[in-house]
This record gives sequence, C-alpha cells and structure tokens, in this order.
Amino acid sequence: MTVQGSENSSRRGRRSSTMGGMPLNDMPWWRWRSNVRSALHMLSDPVFQQNVWLAGVDGYGDVTDAVYRLVEDTWLDNWSAEKYVGTIFRDSQEAALVDTAVLRVLRIMHQVGPDAAVAAYVENQGWPEAVRAARDAHVRMAVADGDDPDAPPRTLEVLRIMTRSA
Repeated sequence: MTVQGSENSSRRGRRSSTMGGMPLNDMPWWRWRSNVRSALHMLSDPVFQQNVWLAGVDGYGDVTDAVYRLVEDTWLDNWSAEKYVGTIFRDSQEAALVDTAVLRVLRIMHQVGPDAAVAAYVENQGWPEAVRAARDAHVRMAVADGDDPDAPPRTLEVLRIMTRSA
C-alpha cells in the first residue's frame, strides 16, 4: 500500500533555507550536527574559555555542558564519528577530526571528573592539545557549512532557538 502525502501537509510548510549559514536540508541530522559544532566551537576557543567560562558568564554552560552536547545524541563517547558520515558529518576526514577531539576532551574529563571546575580542565596539561583538536574539527565543519569559524560562540539559548525553529 502506498501512502501519499496531502498537498496541505504541515510537513510541506515553507521553511527557512539556512540555520545561521548552514543549509537546513543539507545534512539529515543537522540538529545533532549543530550541537556537536556548538560544543567544538566552545572547546576550541581559549579566549572564549577565559572570558566566558572562567569568568562565569551565564548563558553558555560550562565545559561539562559542552562535552554533553558533543556526545549526548551521537554517543561519540562509545563509537566513532565515522558511523555518522552522511548524516551528521560530511566525510571521513571530518569524522576523523571529530573523533580526535572527542577522545582528547574525554581523556581530560575522565582525569578531572565531569563536575570539575572549568579551571581544572584548562589547567590540565593535555588541554592545549584538546583545544587544538577541537579547533581543527570546528574549523572544518564551520567552513563546510559556510560559517565563519572565528565568529564568537552562540549562547545556548540561541542554539535552542536555531534547532527548534526549523
């Protein structure tokens, strides 16, 4: 039996063609991609970490929140990003960069604990390496999505609005 959609289906409503600079229909699981990108963006920016996380500015969460966004839906703490090539990640190189960043950040999280203060992360000897890996993945994903990788990270509220609005 074939079921055809109605011309008046709510799923055919007019939608914005982009989310930030990212085409909405470009990646099937773009909401998950948005969360991963948000996390990598914050984890990759030492100036942001100093001026926002260490300063205690509200609206951006903390390191633990970023790690959670990085792995919550994707389970990248349990398997490779390669599993999501074509759905969240564009290609194997993008997936490999994400995997490297996830492993470096999780290694530190396991050393300092998930509820550690931001300073415990940024003072960890492996943090610069984790930041570099996150930066590599962030830049690759942002450029692929047509966004400026050097723009400041968005608040979590903006992220919620962007992922809810489409």
